[in-house]
Amino acid sequence: MAQLATQARGLALSLRRHRRQVSFGGALDFPGRMFAAMPLAGEEATNTYSLLILGKPGGGKGTISEKILSDFPQFRHVSTGDELRQHVRNQTEIGREAKTYMDVGGLVPDKLMVKLVMNDAVDAIKRGQNLLLDGFPRTAAQARALDDKLGVDLCINLCVPDETIVERISDRWIHPASGRVYSYSYKPPKVEGLDDETGDPLVQRDDDKPESVLKRLKKYEEATMPLVDYYSKKGVLQTFQGTMSDVIYPEVKKWLDEKLDEDCAT
Repeated sequence: MAQLATQARGLALSLRRHRRQVSFGGALDFPGRMFAAMPLAGEEATNTYSLLILGKPGGGKGTISEKILSDFPQFRHVSTGDELRQHVRNQTEIGREAKTYMDVGGLVPDKLMVKLVMNDAVDAIKRGQNLLLDGFPRTAAQARALDDKLGVDLCINLCVPDETIVERISDRWIHPASGRVYSYSYKPPKVEGLDDETGDPLVQRDDDKPESVLKRLKKYEEATMPLVDYYSKKGVLQTFQGTMSDVIYPEVKKWLDEKLDEDCAT
């Protein structure tokens, strides 16, 4: 039954009759909202689907994204932070250009970030996948720039109380050499303050200290919260409130199932 449900969701996505129409055979710098990629053998134009997930730092975007990808495998997770670091490591054209800004502590320009997303979007479409966007856009200006190339069909907004996030993140300690992460609330070390495997002392990153977390949350409110209003006005946003991902996600899944079923029926 689970396999049939997954196949049905995949069919729902492939039968979409609105929004974007993918046009194969072009280049990355294409007009309007048309994707373009080199066609596969016997491939014809098809519709695509993009899903954006919004949420505060430490608000559970990563956990919810993993659950979505498990239940909706036709989506490809495009985490711009991960993708950007990979491009820098691989010294691609995008990576080299981005590194010139990162080396001096500057922000990567919106135009380059859009190019990064579109580069990975084309790759996903070639593989018959749809997009789960995570980490971009971060501002309304970035959203408008992205809309010139790629629209957002659905937007999930995770609303977790600040006090929960501060408690969750400030409870996190790491082993610097390996990157192993511990949390005293749900994944404590066997011996307090020491790494399970090496016995080395654990440390708390400056970014994980309560005062730093509050600053990050304030920056999010100023820069990213306008996106909630932006996508709400477009009629594609749904907000999910709670303090635990395991409680929030069933509601997210129910909403996505309903939306994909609606698309299949149109």
